Formats: sequence, structure tokens, C-alpha cells
Amino acid sequence: MDRQAERRTTAAHTVPASMRAAVAARFGAPEVVQLRDVPTPQPGPDEVLVRVHATTVSIADHRLRAADLPRGLGFLRIVALGAFRPRKPILGMEAAGEVVRVGAHVTGFAPGDRVMVMRGGRMGCHAQYVTARAEGAVAAIPGSMSYEDAAALVFGGYTAVSFLDRVDLSEGTRVLVNGASGAVGTAVVQLASSAGAHVTAVTSARNADLVRGLGAAQVVDYAAEDFATGEDRWDVIVECVGNAPFSRVERVLAPRGTLLLVIADGPSMLRERAQSRRSGKLVTHTGSLFGTAAIEAVAAHAAAGDLRPVVDRTFDLDDIVAAHRYVDTGRKRGAVVVRVP
Repeated sequence: MDRQAERRTTAAHTVPASMRAAVAARFGAPEVVQLRDVPTPQPGPDEVLVRVHATTVSIADHRLRAADLPRGLGFLRIVALGAFRPRKPILGMEAAGEVVRVGAHVTGFAPGDRVMVMRGGRMGCHAQYVTARAEGAVAAIPGSMSYEDAAALVFGGYTAVSFLDRVDLSEGTRVLVNGASGAVGTAVVQLASSAGAHVTAVTSARNADLVRGLGAAQVVDYAAEDFATGEDRWDVIVECVGNAPFSRVERVLAPRGTLLLVIADGPSMLRERAQSRRSGKLVTHTGSLFGTAAIEAVAAHAAAGDLRPVVDRTFDLDDIVAAHRYVDTGRKRGAVVVRVP
């Protein structure tokens, strides 16, 4: 028996038949999430089974749990979320953990590998075990980074690299990040500033020092100033809040500029192509880098020191309802991490 097969066989004996998971049995407040014992998933031939050590509760988990879709997207609820209960009752888009079993066709990973995983809309990471396609959004955790820090990077980092792949960032590019203190915003600030861009961060006064420390050259307190009414112009505007559609920011977007709608409502999605054609400025609600390339880019930026985790609070899986309550406040900074014991 070769070494990898031996490790695979050994790991298989340690995987229990059932696992602990946070299950949202219906739509509603944080209290609908309950810890239950559910069957442990089994990896397919092209998948790895990961023992989850850490995950996060993100705005995506809030939306899926509460059926809280952006304006104009209510018609998608049944298709995207489910009719009476979440279609994906175990939430959690991303995880960091250890590979414990690999499928028969997997060659790139082996039991014992420390990995970060982005499952996206497949969800399922608020549990002790999760499967992932080995050739999908799975990457080795850089160096000695902790599982908690790795998990904190994935959601925001993956989204940031996907959207920023749409633009050419270079020395002096003027970038504005609306909602700069969230999981995506903090990642965008870091990646844009490391590329040499001049970054303006829109956030609350209490988060000014945080975003400056991440590389923002200028900070706008949204409670005291409306960036969209001033005289400054930006080459790229990254919208991470949901209150800066093209109609509001067109005037302050430079000629041939780009509006990246990380959060967009239905009307914005429907109008973006026409707005792009009319204005000569790119308006888009989608990124352009996904899967292995995106997650490996996150790991590479972290290894290079261009991207570091921003952790607001950390909860144990037993306290996941409290984690959801905190995310529901809309005041989290960076990531809310959940340790999975």
C-alpha cells in the first residue's frame, strides 16, 4: 500500500457516522438555528472530506436564514432560498479545516492537509465536516496561519479578488470602497492599497482607524459627509452596502470608470448593461475570478502579506445563535468567526 493510500485508510477509521451541525429548519430570527446530529457527508470520487475547525457567519447566512433578499429580488425567494424553509438548512459558505478523507480520483490533496474551502451557494460549512470538490475552491492554508484566521479570510477575500479581477489596479488608481469595514470591504481596501491604488474608505467614524491601518489613504465618515456630492472622482467604486447605485454615483465616477456592485438590488441588476452602454463606464454586479484560481489568489495574497484577517468576534459552535444575532445588527467589522470543536 502506498503512503497516500495508507493515510486515506487510516483517516477513514476516524470519521464518525454522524456529526454536529447548525441547522436552520425554517426562515426567521437567529433562534431558528438549532444544533443537531446529522449524517456525516461522504466525499465523491473527486471530492475531499474536511474536518471543519472554523467557519464564519456572514451577511449571506443572514440573508438565507431570514429570507432577506435585496429590493426587487423577492420573486427569486422560492427558487433561490426555498418555499417554506431554507433549501440549504446547514448554512455557512466557507470553512477552514483539515482533510480527513479523499475520493478515489483525488491526487492534489491528502489526509492531514490544512485547507481553506469556499462552497458558496452550496453552503454546509456550519458543521463538523464538509465535502468540497478537490479541483474547486480549495487551497492550502498559508504557513502556520490559524484555522480561525484562515476562515476569516475566505468570504471577504474570495469576493474581493473576484470583483477586483474586473479592473486594472496600478499605482495611483483612485478606488472608493463604500462599506469599507465589512468582510469584503476590509479585503478590498487591503488588496487595492497593496496594488498601489489610492483608497478612499467610506465607513463610520469608529472604524476610521481600522481602515487606515489596512491601507486607506482617505476616510469618509458617511454620517458626516456624502461622498457622492463632493468634487472628488474615482476610477473604481466598490459598493459593499447597497445604497450606492449607479444613479447616485455616476457623477463621481471617472470617465471609463468602473462600478463594482458587490451588493445590488433587482433594478440595479436590470439596468447595468444599459447604463454601461450609455455612459461608457462599466457597471457590473458579478466578479470574474472563481473556483481554484480565486481561492488560491486569496492564499497567495495572505502568504505575501497583502491580505490579513480582520476578526470582529469569535464564537463557539454552541453559541452560533449569538453569532447570528450579532451579524443581524449590521455593525460587524470584518468577519465573525465560529470555532467548531
